[in-house]
Parts: sequence; C-alpha cells; structure tokens
Amino acid sequence: MNAKKSRGKAETAVAEVEEDAPVLRTRAERLAAGRALRDSVSRASHADWTPPAHGRDPVEILDASSQDRLPELVPIRYGRMLRSSFTFLRGSAALMAHDLATTPSTGIRVQACGDCHLLNFGLFATPERNLVFDLNDFDETLPAPWEWDLKRLAASFAVAARDNKLSDADARKAALECVRAYRERLREYSRLDPLEVWYARLDAETLIAMAPDEKAKKFREQIAAKARQRVIEHLFPKIAEEAGGRLRLVDQPPLVYHVTDADIEEGFREGLIDYRQTLSDERRVLLDRYRLEDFALKVVGIGSVGTRCFMGLFSDEEGHPLLLQIKEACRSVLEPYVGKSRYDLQGQRVVMGQRLMQSSSDIFLGWARGRQGNDYFLRQLRDMKMSFPVEGMAPVQFNRYAEVCGWTLARAHAKSGDATTISGYLGKGDTFDQAIGAFALAYADQTEHDHAALVRAVRTGRVEALIEEE
Repeated sequence: MNAKKSRGKAETAVAEVEEDAPVLRTRAERLAAGRALRDSVSRASHADWTPPAHGRDPVEILDASSQDRLPELVPIRYGRMLRSSFTFLRGSAALMAHDLATTPSTGIRVQACGDCHLLNFGLFATPERNLVFDLNDFDETLPAPWEWDLKRLAASFAVAARDNKLSDADARKAALECVRAYRERLREYSRLDPLEVWYARLDAETLIAMAPDEKAKKFREQIAAKARQRVIEHLFPKIAEEAGGRLRLVDQPPLVYHVTDADIEEGFREGLIDYRQTLSDERRVLLDRYRLEDFALKVVGIGSVGTRCFMGLFSDEEGHPLLLQIKEACRSVLEPYVGKSRYDLQGQRVVMGQRLMQSSSDIFLGWARGRQGNDYFLRQLRDMKMSFPVEGMAPVQFNRYAEVCGWTLARAHAKSGDATTISGYLGKGDTFDQAIGAFALAYADQTEHDHAALVRAVRTGRVEALIEEE
C-alpha cells in the first residue's frame, strides 16, 4: 500500500471516530440548551394524557405482546394481571410504551429501563456482598426518552396508592415526591464529574441511616435482614433433592417443571458454552468450578410470564450449590417507537443496558443464543434480591419510598444520559413535578379502564386466563 492511500484511509478512520465522538460542552451551555427546550416542549404539556380516538385496543396490544410466548403459560400471565389495576400495570409494559410514544418529549435519550415501575426497584447484593438499592429489571431496556421511565414510575405510584385504598391526594403526593427527588438528585449528579456519578450507589446502610425516626429505621433494618437471608443456602433445601446420586430440582407444576425433550437439554448445554464466553476470564474460572446438575422451566413475575425462563442448578465437587436464572430476552417493547437495539442479540441488549444503568451488577451476568434462535440472559437466581412490600403502606411510607425510587432513577439516567441538559429543562421549581402529578392520576384512570377491558375480555371468552390459588 502506498503512503498516499494509507494516509487517505487513516484520515477516513479519524473522521469516522470524530463523527461518533460526543461534542463536549460546558455545563452552562448544556443548562442553557435544556432551558431552551421549554420553548418547543413546555413542561406543563407533560400533564396531558388523552388516549387516541381510534386504534387503541388494550387487549389487542396485549395479545400482540404475547405472540412469541409459550402459549400454555399465557393464561397464567392474564390471570395475574386480572388481580388488580396495579398487577395489570405491571404486566402491560407494551401497552404503556404504545401510549408514552404519543406524549410530549424533549428528544433527549438515556438508557431507559423500559418497564420502570415501583416494584422493579429493590435490594440485591453487589459482587463484594454489599447490599444496595437499585433498579433490578431490564428486560425492556433500550435508549429512549428519559421522560418515559419517569412517567411510568410516577403512574405506578398513583395506581398502587389507589390499590392501597389511599386517596387521590395521597396518590398525587407520592408521584410528586418521586418526580421532585428525580429532579433534585439529577441536578446534583449534573454537578459531579463522570467518575463520581459512575461510582455513586445507594446502599442499605445509607437507607437505614436516612430513616427519619426509629420506627422507619427498624422497618428498613428488618427489610435488609430479610434480604440478606435470600441466598441460595436458604432456598436450596426447598427446591432441590438428591436422586440417583445427583442433585435434582423439585417439580412444582405449573410454575416449575422439567422439560423432557433431549434436544432441548442438548441445546441448553450448548448455550452454556456460548454463555461462558461472555464472562470475563476470571469469572470463567469461577464458573468452571461448578458442573450442571439439573435445569427446569420456571414461571416468573407478571410481565415475563410466558417467556422461556429456566433455573439451572449447579454444584461444585463438594456439593455446594449455585443457581442461575436463564431468562429469555425478547425484543424490547420500546423498539417499535425508538428503533432497534445496536446489539443483534437481545440478551446482550439486556446485559449491556443493565450494566449501564445499575451501580453494580451480578458477577454471572451474561448472555447466549439458543439453538432455536431464542436469546437469553443469565444471572444468579437468588442473591439477596428483594423488593420492598408496598401493600398496606401508609401515605408517609409511600412518599418516602417514592423519593428513594426517584433518586435511584436519577442516578441511572445520569450514568448514560445528559443530566445537565435535562436539569436545565426541569429547572429548580416544581412546574414539571406538578405536570407529572396530573399525568400520573390521569394514567391511573386509564389503567383502571384498561384493566376493566381485560376483565370483560376474559368474561366473554376473548382471552383465556388461569386464576392461581393464593
């Protein structure tokens, strides 16, 4: 290759890098850019929620989101969504994504959770065995408008508050507390350097120390203590037994059961080989100390019911157990509205989004593609993971929890997005807070209407639902 051609290729490569590189602006410039966005998208406009006059059939949208699921499990999904308006909201991320795409947006994207409701936050263990509070569900993660996560989170507080028989004033207050905390914490993060934001985390000790009184402190200590007990050593005797000299998972149909197809087992083992390659070298060494003993299909959650989810039981040479969750990663519900992921493998999309949004992620987090073309992500099944119980929460507890969730979402968005420009748009006053408070109540009304539509669809036989015994 001659020098002229070589120089030409080098210049092209530099130009491509410069095109992809972010433009660095001062904090003052970014704040000003955020304030300027108010002229085209007023903060008050976010209060608006009016469903489309035509073409919005909630049951049809839910049915479409069930197409690639295991058909025998879909009735369980609908049965769980029937329980209340809040369980309906939890299972209808696809429906709300459809709705959010019609609402005002500043055009600023972050790595969005995509299913940001109050029970997708909670405690879990870091690799160092510290207990932290953070987002913990990323099945739908994708770059998307920052407003969408915040609106879904605020609406979830309004719907859950109503389910708790709280007044609309209390429901609105919880939504306002959530948005206020997001706005104020995001401004704080916008003043930090990128490394400080990256290292920021909210651990259990901080949550306990922040408790406003002894009663709240005791409650938080109890939740943290329960989370520390949610480890495989406590779970293992309940779900496994020894048979034929090997450990075996216990069937609990229809929620846990073995798949007897030899082709599926062979594919499962092939997938584990591919998964191993997505781990860093030192974590492969750790994984290699275990062997696969058994695996079984497991029904999880509400929105995830019907997707292919497995438990993998492993043990070392002394019989010490390891449980991995192997969960199918379908295309994000946000994709029709924001475009496809940069990653071809949906499991990789989930893992990369999780690593970007969380303060710390599971050491066994990785991905694989199955023999049939289904994508999966893997992590430890139980590692002190625990959500805060919201049933029966008093208004003051609800408000405190809303504040912590808003704070946590602000940190997650600050890691991947432009916290300063968003802060410039939000400002120091509560104009945006009040708008989202109004939106949250309006969407709570919508959720109740949509839940009633599902109830009618089940009653008329349009949709099959399986009501599980309590």
